[in-house]
Amino acid sequence: MDYESLKLIWWLLVGVLLIGFAIMDGHDMGVGTLLPFVGKNDAERRVVINTVAPHWDGNQVWFITAGGAIFAAWPLVYATAFSGFYWAMMAALWALFFRPVGFDYRSKVQNATWRGTWDWGLFIGGTVPPIIFGVAFGNLLLGVPFQFDDTLRSTYTGTFWQLLNPFALLAGVVSLSMITFQGANYLMLRTEGDIYRRVRTASLIFGAATLVTFALAGVWIMNGIDGYAITSHIDPNALPDPMDKTVIREAGAWMHNYTLYAWAKWVPITTFIAIASGLLFARINKPGLAFIASSITCAGIIGTAGVSMFPFLMPSSSDPRSSLTVWDSVSSQMSLGLMLGATVIFMPLIIIYTSWAYKVMRGKVTIDYIKTNDKSVY
Repeated sequence: MDYESLKLIWWLLVGVLLIGFAIMDGHDMGVGTLLPFVGKNDAERRVVINTVAPHWDGNQVWFITAGGAIFAAWPLVYATAFSGFYWAMMAALWALFFRPVGFDYRSKVQNATWRGTWDWGLFIGGTVPPIIFGVAFGNLLLGVPFQFDDTLRSTYTGTFWQLLNPFALLAGVVSLSMITFQGANYLMLRTEGDIYRRVRTASLIFGAATLVTFALAGVWIMNGIDGYAITSHIDPNALPDPMDKTVIREAGAWMHNYTLYAWAKWVPITTFIAIASGLLFARINKPGLAFIASSITCAGIIGTAGVSMFPFLMPSSSDPRSSLTVWDSVSSQMSLGLMLGATVIFMPLIIIYTSWAYKVMRGKVTIDYIKTNDKSVY
């Protein structure tokens, strides 16, 4: 397979992995965000926890695989992002520490203070990572302050606080709203009674928040943010060299792909339709359809960012020429080909196993079930 095709395929595959993470691990995090609010007593909170606790760690496969794919397919992006976003990534990691410990130890001690503390720990583990990932995406659209020297060593020229700019914070709200919308719709599938009514309300609130903030971010990008464009010739089959191009910043550059490719505009259009459909299905008590709609919403929001930025992966605001793209920040042709072969084998296995696990653990989690199995459930 030629080098250009492999580069495009891995752009799509990394996008698929990020979408899989948002859909699968996203509803776990959304449930954690909602936990202290939709469960009014210990039994109700144990119901909420047991909708995701048996399989949350399996869903982490999408997160780990996405990180590994970025490392292997786009090594320059991985190295540059983890040095520039170091403290943000560490904050996300520290927040994620609450999840395994919280799920496993929260209900092992009959103490209200102990359990309440871990409930808020699970809230942190569900809320902080989506915000940080959204802020990171927002900064990618703005451009990240880094540059390469003559030996291709990257230097981050910004600060941690620079990442917390207004647009990036809005992107963080979009991400949190999207993930919580997904979690609420999943909880509608697995709960009943008072908990169901509360998560249905949460679905309507966070679905509306996703709709408004996503639209606001789109308007901001169209009217207030300079995008990036390559003005020199690019050979997609050439060996990677991120400095061998000319890049400019110009108003409206992130909208070029929507005029260049007729199909591109359907990505954000489908996203808006999915959000509206999710709100409608939640309102008329169709949780299965609402969950499908919010899953499409996750895919659409991530897809919209990817389509808008293509072929850029990590634009540089310090030195636009240093910007990393699909064409010049990848691994070798052999590496991409070998990884594609492994992906073709193992990704279907992951999907089959995950589907089987969810089939086995399907159905409603009730308070009676928690009381009957008090010593064996989370």
